[in-house]
Parts: sequence; C-alpha cells; structure tokens
Amino acid sequence: MEQRADRLMLLLQEFVVESERYVEAVSERDALHRTDLNALAAMVRAAAAGRTVTPGLLRTELHLSSPATTALVDRLDRSGHVNRTRSDTDRRKVHLELTDKARATGGAMFAPLARNIGQVLEGYPAEDRQRLAGFLADIITATSAACVEVAGRDGTADGDGPPAAGNTGPAGGREPTGPPGVDQ
Repeated sequence: MEQRADRLMLLLQEFVVESERYVEAVSERDALHRTDLNALAAMVRAAAAGRTVTPGLLRTELHLSSPATTALVDRLDRSGHVNRTRSDTDRRKVHLELTDKARATGGAMFAPLARNIGQVLEGYPAEDRQRLAGFLADIITATSAACVEVAGRDGTADGDGPPAAGNTGPAGGREPTGPPGVDQ
C-alpha cells in the first residue's frame, strides 16, 4: 500500500512540474507575466462563482502587496485584458472586468491543455471521473493547507480576512473546476 502511495506522490510531483512548464511556455508565447496569467485565472474563477472581482480580491487570491496589486492591475489594463469601473453603490470601490481580449487569451492559453487532458478523461467511465474530481479537489485543499503551513500564515492573506483558499465544496473543501470532461 505504501509503495502505491509513494508512486502516486511521484506522479503528482511530475504533474506539477509539467504544469509549471506549460505555464512557462504560455507565458513566453503570450508575453505575459506569470502573475498576470494567475490573475486572469483568478478572475475567471471568481466570475464563474458569481463574485465581483476587485483589486482586493486579486491581492488576497494571489498573496500580493497593495503596490504589487496596483502594478498588476495597471499592466492588465494597459494590455487590454481588464476594464476598471467604479462601483455603482460605493464610488471608492473599483470593479475589474475581463475584456474580450482576456477571454480570447484565456481560451488560447488553456485550449491545448483542456483538449489533451479532455481526451485522456474521455477514456474513463463517468464514475471514475467523478472519483478523480473528488481526489483532485482534496489534493488542492491539502496543497493549500501545506502552503499555509510552510508560509507560516494563519490561512488569510493579511491575517484579518477570510481564508485565501478557493471555492468551498463537497469534495474536501473545493469544487472541481477542471477541464471539460470531468463530471462535476
């Protein structure tokens, strides 16, 4: 049993390395900072969850300082990936919206990955895909907990807000948000 767990850990590590290589390649191809790509992904997740995206949300999600968040939003605005609008109810608040260019960039960024992983997933029965979705959600939760532990944080970006982890759901605290083909 322990030998299978060790093999699984090695495979997960290899997957992380390959994922990192993929993001590096996309970053170079699209001439975007890695943080910019992470911000676009965070904005897509937030929009899918029905949350309003603000610079504060990005700061929390990406564990950035306020000046780094301002620089990030400025870059995304200059590159045409986000629009900034003032809140209708509180003019001090800024809302960030993905542009069509950002959606196209995101589609081009993740389409090859989604297509290739989707082809693999199609080879598995629905119940296996569901089990895999729960497993991956649990792995994400465990990885987030390890990050908090290693960083010595209390689970919040600045110590006084909600935990920085993502969507909570039935499978270990996060809802799977993977590529097409994963039954959720």
